[in-house]
Amino acid sequence: MNNTTHLKKGSRQAWSPNNLPIKSLLVASLTWLSVQTPLLAQQAQEVKYAKPSWFFGVAGGANFNFYRGSTNQLSASFTPPATFHDGDGVGLFIAPLLEYRPADSRWGVMLQAGYDSRKGAFDQVRTACDCPADLSTDLSYITVEPSVRFAPFKSNFYLYGGPRLAFNLDKSFTYELGINPAFPNQAATPAVSGEFSEIEETILSMQIGAGYDIPLSSDSNKTQFVLSPFVSFQPYFGQNPRATETWNITTIRAGVALKFGQGKNIQEATDMVQDREVSFSVNSPSNVPGENRMTEIFPLRNYVFFNEDSNEIPNRYVLLTKNQVKDFKEDQLEVFAPKNLSDRSKRQMTVYYNVLNILGDRMQKNPSATISLVGSSNKGNADGLAMAESVKTYLVNVFAINASRIATKGQEKPNIPSEQPGATLELVLLREGDRRVSIESNSPDLLMEFQSGTDAQLKPVQIVASQEAPMESYVTFNNKGAGEALSSWSLQMTDEQGKVQSFGPYMEDEVKISGKSILGSRPEGDYKVKMIGQTKSGKIIEKETPIHVVLWTPAKTMEGMRYSILYEFNKAVAITMYEKYLTDIVTPKIPVGAKVMIHGHTDIIGGEAYNLNLSASRANDVKMIIEKALAKSGRNDVQFEVNGFGEDENKSPFENKTPEERFYNRTVIIDIIPATR
Repeated sequence: MNNTTHLKKGSRQAWSPNNLPIKSLLVASLTWLSVQTPLLAQQAQEVKYAKPSWFFGVAGGANFNFYRGSTNQLSASFTPPATFHDGDGVGLFIAPLLEYRPADSRWGVMLQAGYDSRKGAFDQVRTACDCPADLSTDLSYITVEPSVRFAPFKSNFYLYGGPRLAFNLDKSFTYELGINPAFPNQAATPAVSGEFSEIEETILSMQIGAGYDIPLSSDSNKTQFVLSPFVSFQPYFGQNPRATETWNITTIRAGVALKFGQGKNIQEATDMVQDREVSFSVNSPSNVPGENRMTEIFPLRNYVFFNEDSNEIPNRYVLLTKNQVKDFKEDQLEVFAPKNLSDRSKRQMTVYYNVLNILGDRMQKNPSATISLVGSSNKGNADGLAMAESVKTYLVNVFAINASRIATKGQEKPNIPSEQPGATLELVLLREGDRRVSIESNSPDLLMEFQSGTDAQLKPVQIVASQEAPMESYVTFNNKGAGEALSSWSLQMTDEQGKVQSFGPYMEDEVKISGKSILGSRPEGDYKVKMIGQTKSGKIIEKETPIHVVLWTPAKTMEGMRYSILYEFNKAVAITMYEKYLTDIVTPKIPVGAKVMIHGHTDIIGGEAYNLNLSASRANDVKMIIEKALAKSGRNDVQFEVNGFGEDENKSPFENKTPEERFYNRTVIIDIIPATR
């Protein structure tokens, strides 16, 4: 049997099992390439580059030069018959530039160094022969200009400024003398060319300017181009081109800079940076009781105290301008708060240090009211009068009070002095209290109820009780580590209905937001809080947590009333005018079943034991008057709490650093607390 195999005619090769994988591999390879090619192209298109930090380029523009001053002797060998003064011209500026500005900073630096022309022509002058004379110059420099750059809004707009160091390059001039118009056939004098003598070879001046960066490339280009129009001002300071005479130059430069830089691949930069972790948590407290505050009827002393060796109103008093007077309101004194007050005394002293503004406002509203200002000074009547005139000047100039409504007087001692004859202790504090201007009036519109006479106090000021949400009630968002790990972060809060509110961006680790800002008028609500942060490498991180927010509400207590009785130095017995005030004004405000807390205080002058007894005497004196008034009305339903705290600074309503505070510490405070139901 013949086993020879015959190939068919036309066959190129016999089939082999080894040939199938080769074909399959080839087909698979082509298919893979066809799929991957657009993917690779897409990935290449998605590469993003950060803004460059370094830029290089060239700046060019025009110098608009303005000449001022005088110049006459042009060189050692030539002095024209006339002096030249003002002039102007336009010169070329062109310079390579270098700029560094980190992408996440408002600040940067710039350097320009190149050709700087200050060419120009002086205004034509007339010589003695009535011939026109002209002077021009090609003055130019090599300039070196380092500048600090600042983008105030983190935008493309920027400001810059810095010194200008210039090295003289050209100092040539051309002088031309024309012919007298009356002799037109006269031969013209040849022009004189030369170089200025006494030229400063080096000039140090300054410039300030502004510019705007216009990107010419997208962030998908590694090399990014920027076009920056700019304008700068170079004042005449330091720009005296000659060591002689008074010629100076002021220049306004306008131009454009073309610059380019290499941006880093954002993804590569992100991969190289190890981002720090942040820990996000939220504390949303339940309702936090607010501080119970009294509606205060704050007495107003009729004194303005002056510093030693000064007749000017002390700066602790609030002094307004004419434009502020129209906005001044007695019940909104927190707008006109004095400086450097402690928290303990702040609210009440804000009232007192506005005493002149309150007085001026009341005199405007009561045009028939008149006052006398009595200045008291141990340096004599003239010094006291000068103090009184300072107060008068303020009222007349700022509040436009007619000067005829204000009388002034100077004396050595006030009508009720703190320093008594024979006193030897604490004289400095006593004399501080006696160096004052007393405000005296017989106009009832200005005075406290039932008071009259030279030392009657001014009408009190009512401080209306108000409760604001304390910081302890705010929702606290703690993003620990954000300051170091994140360039910024913000909050998205979604309520039960899907409504989204955004807050931020923030830079700090901890942020507090009031419940009212989140809830509006809703009493409470549930929210999903999402923290969205961007790391310094450019990554976006998100963290989410649920919270329940409760709207802060004031304490459910009835408001109390606070009255104060002020005493003069070392006085314990309430005068008749106070007795009528306590009987007719204070007592009727005491509701049935109320608690009346009467606390006596003194300043720090005198012995501690003496002051303790004095404050108790004052408190009991007030209690006796109120009890007597209640008894006349057939009432015995009021509970009293009476204490004398003396000079105890932990319980005194004010500090004792100034005479104003010490005078107000000589007080009995009456708190009327309604009965709780």
